[in-house]
Amino acid sequence: MQDPAADAAAESARGVHEQIAWLAEPFPLSDVRLLPGLFHDQQEINRAYLHTLDNDSLLWSFRKTAGLPTPGTPYGGWEAPDCELRGHFNGGHYLSAVALTYASTGDEPLRGKGNALVAELAKCQAANANGYLSAYPEDFFDRLRREQPVWAPFYTLHKILAGHLDMYIYCGNQQALANAEGLANWIDHWAEGISDAQMARILKTEYGGTMEGLLNLYAVTGKRRYLELSYRFEQEQFFGPLAAHRDELKGLHANTHVPKVIGAARRYELSGDDRYRQIAEYFWGEVVNERAYATGGTSNFEGWRTDPGQLGGELSLDSEECCVGYNMMKLSRHIFGWTTDPRVMDYYERVLLNTRLGTQDSQGLKMYYLPLAAGYWKYFNSPTQSFWCCTGTGAEEFAKLADTIYFHDANSVYVNLFIASELNWKQKGITLRQETTFPEEQGTRLTIHSANPKEFALQLRIPYWVTQGGTVKINGEALPVFARPSSYLTLKRTWHEGDRVELSLPMQLHSSPLPGDRTLQAAMYGPIVLAARMGSVGLTHAMQYDTTSKDIHPSGDPKPAPAPVLAASEVTAVIAPTGAALAFTTTSASERHELIPLYKISGERYAVYFKTQGA
Repeated sequence: MQDPAADAAAESARGVHEQIAWLAEPFPLSDVRLLPGLFHDQQEINRAYLHTLDNDSLLWSFRKTAGLPTPGTPYGGWEAPDCELRGHFNGGHYLSAVALTYASTGDEPLRGKGNALVAELAKCQAANANGYLSAYPEDFFDRLRREQPVWAPFYTLHKILAGHLDMYIYCGNQQALANAEGLANWIDHWAEGISDAQMARILKTEYGGTMEGLLNLYAVTGKRRYLELSYRFEQEQFFGPLAAHRDELKGLHANTHVPKVIGAARRYELSGDDRYRQIAEYFWGEVVNERAYATGGTSNFEGWRTDPGQLGGELSLDSEECCVGYNMMKLSRHIFGWTTDPRVMDYYERVLLNTRLGTQDSQGLKMYYLPLAAGYWKYFNSPTQSFWCCTGTGAEEFAKLADTIYFHDANSVYVNLFIASELNWKQKGITLRQETTFPEEQGTRLTIHSANPKEFALQLRIPYWVTQGGTVKINGEALPVFARPSSYLTLKRTWHEGDRVELSLPMQLHSSPLPGDRTLQAAMYGPIVLAARMGSVGLTHAMQYDTTSKDIHPSGDPKPAPAPVLAASEVTAVIAPTGAALAFTTTSASERHELIPLYKISGERYAVYFKTQGA
């Protein structure tokens, strides 16, 4: 399974064979189960939240648009009946999150809820009589064609298309595939009379992953009309500079453009055209190496506002947007599949632990921005009156936490992430159980279960941050070998029932300077970004949760605090462990700061970057 749509295509025997074979492929979500621990807790919190949402409320604006009765009460925020983005979560992200949760947990009642939602959306589509399926009227697209102001109608249609594809791929719902095809056929008809020049102007309005969605539909169905239609959503103005290895990202809205590059990755896989691989890999490298914070996240005020490598002055309430981290992780999975480059997984881990983990609260509510300027705090959506874009991507992210832990090729398992989990490699008759409390412990343990001896290789990721020490034991015996940082340690042998591997991964303190201003440094411990605790005085519940339906910022006019100052050129020179797990303190006699992982910060102000002196 190199891509869910590709996998479904192979199973159906009517789809399209990928032109590019991945060097390593992810296991199906249904073959990996999280074990009790940090990530399992986050999955379960999200799952419980998905169960709380009401189908009639989710359907309200779809039914209204289709002229059908509207029982129940509409949700608010970005799903309110007067919001131009309505439908993106209710008929899109929600279905994807339900499908991914079912694949990850086997939750049949939730699958049934998703199937019921698909059936009612099919009634809305039938009432529209032309394949159209959305929570707002078709005249939004008239405004788009006339180049009149309209929020982002194709962005929303992409979410609806993707949600239905996920319900088909992960839940086996044939009606969902029919709904997706009907919607794509409507898009095809809409685009028929539009010239390429006019379409280029239309594509200046955010259209999300429409190209990727159509390519995935082509992969599932084998119908070339969807492949041909996908080219109408290819923006050469954006792709051209990337193909020529020119960074012209300054001034662009970040989350508008990452999904386009994911579309380029899918185009490469389905066509074999290396130009699209060049686009995807160059873009990924520029964002990761030149435009990312210590967390791995990117964007400020939702955009890239500077030249490459110049993030000085780019710390704010609005750095970074959570959606962008989600989409960069999606793109990273493609690039890792092509290359098995451990540096890609180093980045993926950094984003997962620092940009994604910690942005969901105990009720399953999500953040929009992860502020990186000092003195701010975490701010979450309301249960039913927000439904921001990041609510949707967050609901998906916490539904698929198991999707990248393990990859495989014909005779190897890649252990990419250190997360308590159990893998069932059905084709080999092998179960691999990983037990760890990482990152609270510095390593992991793997146990092989197999009825018969099996020869295969364990590929254990040795992260970039393992710079001192590191050991591997098999059945209690230390091996005289290890591997350099940012590589895979290959253990190839005949494995027997109960064989046990213990991997020690010592963490060290290290600094992560802000690109463009080395005097601003974040402290990291292994892959973990540490945050200085700044207290909760005056921080009310209303300041931490959306109460105004559409506001993605805390009420009032919150101001940053000065970055904490350290009298050293390197932040790690004046930070020491306290003895408690993942707890540190600055050692300055004049001012003490307690530091804990950013993902653990809750209900208080914090600082990620310190101001150092003499750097």
